[in-house]
Amino acid sequence: MEGHTKDMRYLTFALGKGRLADQTLALLEKIGITCEEMKDKGSRKLIFVNEALKLRFFLAKGSDVPTYVEYGAADIGVVGSDTILEENRRVYEVLDLGFGRCRMCVCGPASAKELLQHHEMIRVASKYPKIAKEYFYNQKHQTVDIIKLNGSVELGPIVGLSDVIVDIVETGSTLKENGLEVLEEICPLSARMIVNQVSMKMEAERIKKILQALKDNV
Repeated sequence: MEGHTKDMRYLTFALGKGRLADQTLALLEKIGITCEEMKDKGSRKLIFVNEALKLRFFLAKGSDVPTYVEYGAADIGVVGSDTILEENRRVYEVLDLGFGRCRMCVCGPASAKELLQHHEMIRVASKYPKIAKEYFYNQKHQTVDIIKLNGSVELGPIVGLSDVIVDIVETGSTLKENGLEVLEEICPLSARMIVNQVSMKMEAERIKKILQALKDNV
């Protein structure tokens, strides 16, 4: 980027792929930030540019977004708060975008409720080992064995891998279909905007303008 005049610098957004990105782009359009290139679903491009506004956008796996933002590869990121908690990166969380609302919960068969009352050693399966550990160790003061899974964690209690799971619950229908239920709620979740710590200083004016416009529309 060296050699460019200050006002030539691109502001770069990293968006979590999927529904989150679509909802973010719809919200950005409301405040006059468009990226026509991104609407071409057949495009193989990785980086999309709005030349007039000097903005760049790229889509990334949700769990990588805080990494791109911490290291300054992106100035601004949009990702679920579950990912922010799990990744625990050095970024500023600046805005709750209000969509993608769901809950992080401890789930399992009804019979497992008992196991959560008495501080016994139980096995917990989760895609979110950090969040699970933080909850059990620091809030419940219960020592547990945490098993990281990457796929359908609901399988954990069904096949006897774990007593309970820590997972995101939107409607709870998947749980119900598998004979599981929410046993405890850990925290509410939603899409959040995060900003790189250096960008927040260097590009304060531009970023604050975007934030203010978004706040008025959230």
